[in-house]
Parts: sequence; C-alpha cells; structure tokens
Amino acid sequence: MEKGDVVKYTPTSTVGKIVDIKEEDGRTWVKLDVSGLYYAVSTIQPADPSEYKAISFKERKAGEYGGKKGVEDLRQMEKEVDISEMTPSGGG
Repeated sequence: MEKGDVVKYTPTSTVGKIVDIKEEDGRTWVKLDVSGLYYAVSTIQPADPSEYKAISFKERKAGEYGGKKGVEDLRQMEKEVDISEMTPSGGG
C-alpha cells in the first residue's frame, strides 16, 4: 500500500485515499483523507476506486447513514433554536 491508494477500513466500510503512512511501535498505520484518522494496516483492504467519494465524513449528506441529519441540516437547526428563553437548572 502506498499514498494515493484507495482502501477500505473493514470494521466500518469507510473508503478513502491514503494520505500518510507511518510506523510506530512496530505497527504500520495509514491515514485516510475522508476521516483524517490513522488506521492499523491490518484493518485496511484495497477498495475499488468506484467506492471512493472525495468528501469528508462530516460533509456527507443526510440519508447516507440511515436517515441521520446532515451537517447542513444541523447548522440550520442551530440557527433556528433560540436559547435566550432557556434557563439552566440542576447542579449546585
């Protein structure tokens, strides 16, 4: 595996391009562009380039993950909520 290869992180089926490779404590890690995270090479497998989408996990649209809200939906909700009338409670 080398930089630019399209791979899949098998536990979550995250597909991305390798942007960095490092070795630490005798293990090899690859960083994927879509998540910005490092994954152990033992959990990565080659993926078909057709599976790759060049957007980050946070930018994916609603519906890709079982109907969960997309980032834009959450931003819109944040703008619509007026917290000025909410009073904190509990604590001490």
